[in-house]
Amino acid sequence: MSRGPQLKGVKLTVQENNQLVEWTRRHKTSQALALRSRIVLACAQGADNSEVARRCRVTRQTVGKWRSRFVERSCVAPSDRLRSARRTVDCWPL
Repeated sequence: MSRGPQLKGVKLTVQENNQLVEWTRRHKTSQALALRSRIVLACAQGADNSEVARRCRVTRQTVGKWRSRFVERSCVAPSDRLRSARRTVDCWPL
């Protein structure tokens, strides 16, 4: 019998999975984006928030936040709503 709210399932398309893996491996990717990508990838493997938090060395709340955000806006886009006026991204603000 599980406690707490039901976890939202993270299902990745091949394109989303490839993009997230690329962000975790690229040297020019910001560390924050790489961490968020690792969190989402671990969630997609079926791990619960506690397990993902332990693996990524973050809090369960952080994992829950990024799991929810990815489920709500599941398309993958560049990081943190790029602030330059030329490149604003509204899709999944990692």
